[in-house]
Amino acid sequence: MEQIKTFLLLGSLSVLLVFIGGYLGGQGGMVLALLFAGGMNFYAYYFSDKMILKHYNAQEVDPREAPMLYRVVERLAERGSLPMPKVYIIHDHIPNAFATGRNPEHAAVAITTGLLELLNEDEIEGVMAHELSHVGHRDILIATIAATIAGAVAFIANMLQFGAMFGNRNNRNGNPILMIAMAIILPLAASIIQMTISRSREFMADEGAARLTGHPEWLQDALIKLSNYNLRGEVQGATPENAHMFIISPFDGKNISFANLFRTHPTTEQRLERLEQLKREFNTLQERNKLYDRHYV
Repeated sequence: MEQIKTFLLLGSLSVLLVFIGGYLGGQGGMVLALLFAGGMNFYAYYFSDKMILKHYNAQEVDPREAPMLYRVVERLAERGSLPMPKVYIIHDHIPNAFATGRNPEHAAVAITTGLLELLNEDEIEGVMAHELSHVGHRDILIATIAATIAGAVAFIANMLQFGAMFGNRNNRNGNPILMIAMAIILPLAASIIQMTISRSREFMADEGAARLTGHPEWLQDALIKLSNYNLRGEVQGATPENAHMFIISPFDGKNISFANLFRTHPTTEQRLERLEQLKREFNTLQERNKLYDRHYV
């Protein structure tokens, strides 16, 4: 269900982009809008991971430098039939983590020193299982496409605004008031769609983590600790453009009362509730297996 929702939302973003391009320049505008988004996607597809890791001064580590972390990631990758990702540490006291890379073969997971100090090994395994679920679901690619199209919508909407202010020579029938309204509403709609995609993928990664470890409570305990600690501050250098990458929004401390509509992540309460449902499902399955073993063994 979440995958269907994601593709529908991506389709909605594409329609918004084509609509703006068509309004500005007819069929030619539609083609230019799609080409513009395609070029941005191409660049983001191949270089976004390197850019984000450099942005946070992430340092790659090996089994000698971070034995416990490397062991956890290696175990999860093997269990999930995924290639071993590169492992990075970010020297920041705020606990958080993210995954990046265009596909499982070019993936990396990054974790802050604050998270390593705050969580125990089981909780770290829950967090890393969440990030590897993102890798397995190719969420980073989807998020990159969504962010790129949303950025293209915002850029073209700015052109609408300038067209309304200085006169749209390419479209003499253009209504300045309508153009200004579109310049405000369309980027807002694109942002909402992008954030909804991010929330959908977070739920999927939480479920994937629970199934990968077999212990939903490990991620539950980690989310509670991370959510409480992140109210105190944010990862250095965090920006709204890459906030969706983290396991916990780095801006929760600032946006406590902000409308849920504009959140890049589901609330911690929503995520804990979903994980609790999975825990009950696992317990029911275990009870059935025990009854089966008693009856047939």
